[in-house]
Amino acid sequence: MDSLATLQSMVTGFRTSAALSVAAELGLSDELAGGPRTAADLAKAVGADEDTLRRLLRALVAVGVYAEHDGAYSNTAVGAGLRSNVAGSLRPLARTLQDPALWAAWGQLGHSVRTGENAFEALHGYDVWTHRQGQPEHNAIFNDNMAALTSSVAAAVAAAYDFSGLSSVVDIGGGQGILLEAVLTAYEHLSGTVFDLSHVVATKPRSPALESRWSSVAGSFFESVPPADAYLLKSILHDWPDDRCVEILRTCTASLNPGGVVLVVELVLGRTGQEVLAAFSDLNMLVLPGGRERTEAEYAALFTAAGLRLNRVLDTNSRMSILEAITA
Repeated sequence: MDSLATLQSMVTGFRTSAALSVAAELGLSDELAGGPRTAADLAKAVGADEDTLRRLLRALVAVGVYAEHDGAYSNTAVGAGLRSNVAGSLRPLARTLQDPALWAAWGQLGHSVRTGENAFEALHGYDVWTHRQGQPEHNAIFNDNMAALTSSVAAAVAAAYDFSGLSSVVDIGGGQGILLEAVLTAYEHLSGTVFDLSHVVATKPRSPALESRWSSVAGSFFESVPPADAYLLKSILHDWPDDRCVEILRTCTASLNPGGVVLVVELVLGRTGQEVLAAFSDLNMLVLPGGRERTEAEYAALFTAAGLRLNRVLDTNSRMSILEAITA
């Protein structure tokens, strides 16, 4: 592919995103899990127009999401990632693009670049968290997406850090508690709490075997958090600007048990092999929640401002790193 063709593919990439989002919303990959099906059969199953569904399928065959043979369509290895019941499913991520408010915010990226302002809030007059709280359907999809993305890294994070010397852990902003479950499963002596806003937080673990060591608390991490030996903050700080991050970390510092640790799990800028993912995630933070991805040094500065000290950074067998902070 020559340079202009490459550039054209980049410029029109939003079309692929839109097509994938519709396929995810319709549940096409789930429908194809049992084997090849015709467009007519699929259209009837998902409630779509046969002709336009065939046009959508043609486009997704062209980019390798589905395969077509003798008029029947099937999942490829790529398309299987949009199935609901696969580990790390990307169906919830694709479905988040069904929210018109998110699409519109990305159209304001130029405003953010010119002014430094958050695109979503500049366009809509309120932040993305307020929007999701007022849109239960989109909030549910967002929660599913956070759970799916966490499930793809949770085991790697639990394996990369030694929790054996700790007794209690709180998953701050932990939503459905996927990361907490992985840690409690790996360390049977630990007790844990998932902590998040009331419309987000899980009320019980998915595994009944963890119920005796599991608790759930609703609240705001800007106000107070339950005391613990360790705090897990996965993909939390990147949602917020620096001053708000310091507030969150100070709340943790105030409740941290003596000798405890704050474990920030994030996609860190400057780590080899994650350059593209991190750079575009950084733009996503600018457009939607108003935060940013950060370098190791930038996280260290946040810790210092909150009365903590960066002790070490651990790589995991995933896209995420663990930044361990202790009381300064």
